[in-house]
Amino acid sequence: MKILDAEQIRRKTIRLAYEILEENHAEQRIVMAGINRNGMAFARMLHAELERIAPMPVVLTNVRLNPADPLSAPVEIDLPREALRDRVVIVVDDVANTGRTIFYACKPLLETLPRKVEVAVLVDRTHKTFPVKVDYVGLSLATTLLEHIEVRLRDTDEPAAFLK
Repeated sequence: MKILDAEQIRRKTIRLAYEILEENHAEQRIVMAGINRNGMAFARMLHAELERIAPMPVVLTNVRLNPADPLSAPVEIDLPREALRDRVVIVVDDVANTGRTIFYACKPLLETLPRKVEVAVLVDRTHKTFPVKVDYVGLSLATTLLEHIEVRLRDTDEPAAFLK
């Protein structure tokens, strides 16, 4: 079942960009850290909106990890650790389920001292088993543990999110 179509995703992205700007209007720079492929695709969408409306620079970076086994390889972030020091870092993913992927994506941030770390997701599920708070949510959805959210943002003309 489709839960978000392309227009709904576009509107939610715009709203989230304004919320991020409202909470961080006094900052000199914001860092958007997209997780893997879909998180990075959503981070690019948010980045484009923020670049359009924000008076400060918004830096985009990629966080890479293995969500199925986050300890199997180092968590990597494209920016040097020093570029994160004293900055607002917004960790971005397409879906927040248990919070595990977001939790481990923050590992590189522990090696520096950001001013603030926030989380933005397109779809937030209510199954958190890790201490992760989502600050910016496109759609909050209560699902069963057997259901799955599939978000299509890359390699498509029609971005959408589905409940399966």
